[in-house]
Amino acid sequence: MEGLKRVSSMKRCSNVVKTKIVNNLNPICHAGQQLTLKGKFFITLTQDQRKSIPGKFISVQIYSGTEVDPITGKGKLSEKAVLKHDGTKKHDNGDAKTMIYKIRINVYSHFGTPRAFLIQNRYKKRFFLQSASIETCNNHIIHFDCNSWVYPIKKTKSDRLFFSNACYIPSETPRALMELRKEELERLRGESDVNSESEERKEWGRIYEYDCYNDLSDPEKGPEYLRPILGASWLYPYPRRLRTARKPSASGPANESRPRNFEIYVPSDERFSPNKMKELKSNSIHALAHFLSPKALHQQCSKSFESFEDILDLFSASRNQRIEGWVRDNLNKMLPIQNLEEIIRLIKNKPLELPIPEILSENAWVWKDDIEFGRQMLAGTHPIKIQCLKTFPTQSSINPSFIEQRLEGWTLPQALKHGRLFMLDHHDYLYPFLNRININGVCAYASRTFLFLRSDGMLKPMAIELSLPGSSLSKGISRVFFPAKQGIEAALWQLAKAHVQANDTVYHQLISHWLHTHAVVEPFIIATKRRLSVMHPIHRLLNPHFKDTMHINALARIILINSGGVLERTLSSGEISMQLSSELYKEWRFDEQGLPADLIKRGMAIKDENNPSGVQLLLQDYPYAIDGLEIWVAIKKWVKDFCSFYYKDDESIRSDVELQSWWSEIRTIGHGDKHNETWWYQIDTTSSLVESLTTLIWVASAQHAAINFGQYAYNGYPPNRPTLCKKFVPMEGTIQFGEFLKDPDKYFLKMLPNRFEMSLVVALFDVLSRHTSDEVYLGCQLSPGWIDSESIQNRFAEFKEELKEIQARILERNRDPKLKNRRGPAKIDYTLLYPDTSSSWSRTALTCRGIPNSISI
Repeated sequence: MEGLKRVSSMKRCSNVVKTKIVNNLNPICHAGQQLTLKGKFFITLTQDQRKSIPGKFISVQIYSGTEVDPITGKGKLSEKAVLKHDGTKKHDNGDAKTMIYKIRINVYSHFGTPRAFLIQNRYKKRFFLQSASIETCNNHIIHFDCNSWVYPIKKTKSDRLFFSNACYIPSETPRALMELRKEELERLRGESDVNSESEERKEWGRIYEYDCYNDLSDPEKGPEYLRPILGASWLYPYPRRLRTARKPSASGPANESRPRNFEIYVPSDERFSPNKMKELKSNSIHALAHFLSPKALHQQCSKSFESFEDILDLFSASRNQRIEGWVRDNLNKMLPIQNLEEIIRLIKNKPLELPIPEILSENAWVWKDDIEFGRQMLAGTHPIKIQCLKTFPTQSSINPSFIEQRLEGWTLPQALKHGRLFMLDHHDYLYPFLNRININGVCAYASRTFLFLRSDGMLKPMAIELSLPGSSLSKGISRVFFPAKQGIEAALWQLAKAHVQANDTVYHQLISHWLHTHAVVEPFIIATKRRLSVMHPIHRLLNPHFKDTMHINALARIILINSGGVLERTLSSGEISMQLSSELYKEWRFDEQGLPADLIKRGMAIKDENNPSGVQLLLQDYPYAIDGLEIWVAIKKWVKDFCSFYYKDDESIRSDVELQSWWSEIRTIGHGDKHNETWWYQIDTTSSLVESLTTLIWVASAQHAAINFGQYAYNGYPPNRPTLCKKFVPMEGTIQFGEFLKDPDKYFLKMLPNRFEMSLVVALFDVLSRHTSDEVYLGCQLSPGWIDSESIQNRFAEFKEELKEIQARILERNRDPKLKNRRGPAKIDYTLLYPDTSSSWSRTALTCRGIPNSISI
């Protein structure tokens, strides 16, 4: 190793010399003296690693961060030392334990301050290096947050490099670390390996490359499973994803093979922890037990439900026992699950359960209530689509006079002027796709739903417009439905509401959830890993908000959004689901993803420079927006404090070569199909940087939490939010209308997904709505020494305290009887943006609260 002979030839001394630290950088000792650096390394052993790793197989060399080796141009490198076992720390969950190792390395006094180290694993297995610390001769401790797998040297062919928790913008990087910083980024981009593009990806790989969505097809199953490539196309634009193919296609991106199990390649540092993977596999049994059932079980489940009470059987204990028995007998047939013995043990220890969704907890029929229907647009699982109207849509087939009759004494111009008229719009974007959607038993309309803001702050549905396009044999139609309390009109109104909810569910899953959080964030993650050194302060700020996202996205492409996947099987959009997502990506703008900008766009707020959030809400009882704006303001203040600490002026931002390269790569490659758009921020001022980072953190944390973790509470009972409809609303004089008249409830049930499809979506929403036990929440970090700056740590502590104060205000608002949308007829408290960082609740339960740092499920 570099410098090893020189250090080894020096006269060694075992005495520890006390020194001073100047600006935490340079220890001062008398010339010729030696000092001993003492280090501790914390290695986490997972459940499958029964024995500790002998320290003699792990060696470490330390780089100086202040003194340069004139030969290598890098920091001086210490001699090599092996680790010695120094104790064990068991984890609270009992699934893992941390082995503590120590080292002692002698260096001369002019070695300088350690700021990086190399670690080599000569053991036969990988290990997870949680953290390390090096104590200098004056008892100053330098922290390293590693959180990374270290693979055997026989596989990687090189040592792993880790930098300390000190952050530097490129121009302030100590000269001893400059070359190391550059080399590490080149390694992550694959530039240090001339064969990186052609070689097969290995489990231990750490290369980050972009790719299109060319892995959604499954040609081996037949031509009906072919799907267009998304991305790098004017016809099908899309964000880029991480290249996850173990072996690149010989004939181009169109033929990337799809894995048949959970073992898809992602860089080792992006993979779930073994404990999280175990939890995900266990939870996924709910979905997979239905999704991959044998034909006999599928045929049994293909029938529709006979009654609403019959649907409740989905949650019965006897049914759970039947599922468990089937899983025990048939689990070995499920392609996505390996380690059969482990999973069967999990089932035995944790029986399958489908809890009663919260929408049913107080009243089994509240989902039919019109006020609850409107409230969920403000405080349900998808409260980000509704808009306030300033003008009545001229394209609508509804006669405005019919609307005016239902405005409780307001004229239509008055209602529009004073922000009392609202619309849930699923019409124009969906209309061109309906002829392709309405095949194979699916019946979908384009829809507009109009609502009026009552004096008590709640929304009253007034009318629903359902439209169908014409064909070569028929003209297009538009039908209008109005609320009714009883009789045939009331039953038809319930059918119309179900079609609206099916449309809203499609938009929620494909656009608001998948596209606008999971998919659009991934290019930011890839660019961060490729262009911002781990020493870069912006990398340090963003990294907690990227945890596990690329791995969950990769799994989604083989289970959820792929051809024949769960979403194609359960959503009305079927096999064109991802094409619809691509079409709506054409409308996506990064500068509209922040909460204030989104509220202004939807007419739910106006600009107000005197307000900390920059906007004033027009609807005072809008739980998602009220709670969300407080979270937004807290995040933005924290980001501004952070950026202001490292960037003293705008010029330092403009001259940051890594930052500018990062932003350029996001615009021109990661979101390359939109590189010509003029709305992209120019990262040349503190304000533009803060706005961009706040938006990114908001989307990855609070926005995702708001639209994900309440899914089971509302979608878990499919009549409340069906994923598709199998019948149109019957027209008078038809055979279907006669069937409807005989038994309106039975017609409604036959319109819903069948038993198989409904069981699958209930199980899916159960999985998606659960937090995992190793989740890290907004306002929290993995370790107290996550950054080597006391000032930044103090500001982060202020951020956490602000979140606690927001928690208290949310609970106070939920108790306020005047704020009726906080609970509504369903009596469900709005807590989806409650940033709970306590440990007083079961994190794996369906809690409908807590804001994880990242998109990790």
